Amino acid sequence: MTGGPGFGLTGQVALVTGAGGGIGTGVARGLADAGAAVVLHARHRTDAVEALAAEIAAAGGRAHTASADLTRPDASRGLVGAAARWGGRLDAVVHCAGVQPVRELAGMDDAAWREVVDVNLHAAFGVVQAAAAHMSGRGGGSITAIASVEGSRPAHGHAHYSAAKAALIMFARAAAGEYGPSGIRVNTVSPGLVDRPGLAGDWPDGVRRWTAAAPLGRLGTPADIGAACVFLASPAASWITGHDLVVDGGVGTRPAW
Repeated sequence: MTGGPGFGLTGQVALVTGAGGGIGTGVARGLADAGAAVVLHARHRTDAVEALAAEIAAAGGRAHTASADLTRPDASRGLVGAAARWGGRLDAVVHCAGVQPVRELAGMDDAAWREVVDVNLHAAFGVVQAAAAHMSGRGGGSITAIASVEGSRPAHGHAHYSAAKAALIMFARAAAGEYGPSGIRVNTVSPGLVDRPGLAGDWPDGVRRWTAAAPLGRLGTPADIGAACVFLASPAASWITGHDLVVDGGVGTRPAW
């Protein structure tokens, strides 16, 4: 028997938006560990992103940092173009940039709503469109957007966030249908509760309830989400598009009644 397609990304160039966040960092490390050269995007250059680039380089990888406000028109095209120029090509994009504020719907004003929708949905529209335009005619590629389990199971105080993530999942599915003939795959990854420094202290009840509800008995880690994104960018996922990959430790198997 011959082996199937592998998970390696050697020779590929990948762009990770929101690489300064916890999930973005996990995704960037995963892609670099799989052999990809990575462009690390942050809205503003930060010590954390520069340190991540240095860490990847010290481990023998290639990394580059870039900044852009993806809520601004044309910023996505500029970022995609810069990433491709640096790497000489662009094979994969993982869009991790996002915000997750808690705000009661009754007291939410228009500005608070628009901020979350602009960052979590409108920015994704620009990134996907720009990446697909670059990949078309160049052999295709993979685009993955980080959505959320809240796209199907909303949390209290997250009406704006849940609505944006639900729309993101459907937008990616629609994009997969339109860009598939060009060899471009578009998918989403929907994480459950992902651990971060200080989370247990900030939200002990939520951490306790999630851990109790998860059949696998723990929170997720940024590396868990990174591994899912590596898979979707790899040749092993070459026949997967328009899919929402839920990475939640099995919480979605629990009945809500």
